[in-house]
Amino acid sequence: MAAIDADVTSRAVDLRLQGLRKSYGSVPAVRDVTLDVPAGSMMSLIGPSGCGKTTTLRMIAGLEQADDGTIQAGDRILTRGPSGTRPEKRDMGMVFQSYALWPHMTVAENVAYGLKRRRVPSSQINDKVGSVLAVVGMKSLAERYPGQLSGGQQQRVALARAIATEPSILLFDEPLSNLDAVLREQMRFEIRSLQQRIGITGVYVTHSQDEALVLSDQIAVMRDGVIEQRGAPLAIYDAPRNEFVATFIGLANIVELHDVRRNEHGVAGRLANGEVIVAGAGTGEAIRTPAEKGKACVRPFDIRIGAKPTQEPPGAMNRLSGQMSSVAFAGGLVDYFIAVDGSGDIVLRAQGTPPIAAKQGDRVIVEFSADRTVILEF
Repeated sequence: MAAIDADVTSRAVDLRLQGLRKSYGSVPAVRDVTLDVPAGSMMSLIGPSGCGKTTTLRMIAGLEQADDGTIQAGDRILTRGPSGTRPEKRDMGMVFQSYALWPHMTVAENVAYGLKRRRVPSSQINDKVGSVLAVVGMKSLAERYPGQLSGGQQQRVALARAIATEPSILLFDEPLSNLDAVLREQMRFEIRSLQQRIGITGVYVTHSQDEALVLSDQIAVMRDGVIEQRGAPLAIYDAPRNEFVATFIGLANIVELHDVRRNEHGVAGRLANGEVIVAGAGTGEAIRTPAEKGKACVRPFDIRIGAKPTQEPPGAMNRLSGQMSSVAFAGGLVDYFIAVDGSGDIVLRAQGTPPIAAKQGDRVIVEFSADRTVILEF
């Protein structure tokens, strides 16, 4: 992408949602969503289909009427219950899943459309269009029509159109879902780079964990119209709150435990065969008193295989025995599926070809650090 011109830089503001609610008939779509998006940051709303993420985004844009709650951008109240500012008065840009480009207009005309609607003087429009097309690397294709462009090029035009009016907030409604895998990966980095260099406040809706992890300063994981957990990508990945979040954000091994209680190392529980699993201190805040059952999470990259137990302090390492059931090679990554005694299959993911000598049918010892093990709420 080209360097950012000074006149393309946006006036980012913070965004605040408070007690936002929306129902369709008797079916609640969004229930009491409260969220703060700091100025200049990117917030991703992620969750399965029907979780309320797109409805929330459309209420921010003013395309859906809220039943209750407030939406505030900077010092402006945009929504208060069912009343609110019209979409075109909210100072927001939006990038849609379908690109929504006018097929009979050239690239330059598509980008200029919003500027003309805002009655920007004609003498300024050409310079502005040239600036934003340079930002997204599309200036040389200004006279082409959308039908003459690839999917990735069309998405760049949609981005250029969204930032041309210098909105204070930029909204993304699953903009990469129509692109192939390679182009999606390229575009997610370009969107993140653009958002950071312009300094615009962004809200990004996606069902892709990879997009959310790469693009975001903060992630809000949604289910059934509520936010299950909100935080920085690494914090949510390392310390998921419950099983839903753990399995939705990245691959996770979930181990069922009995007789869960705190001890000097953190939180401990037993597998069905009596083996003890320990989670490091600071996890499992919901476990304040002994519980009959619980669950622990450990990520596939945090597991290793050892030929024999190592000499480490008691409680520092969880060690379980099992049998290698299968090995799956996927380019630079290899997944090892191990049937653990007293539990179900767990997955170990490693880099290399192959990084581990164990093969199908071998008896192995599975090791993972207590500090990388999380007790989940239940």
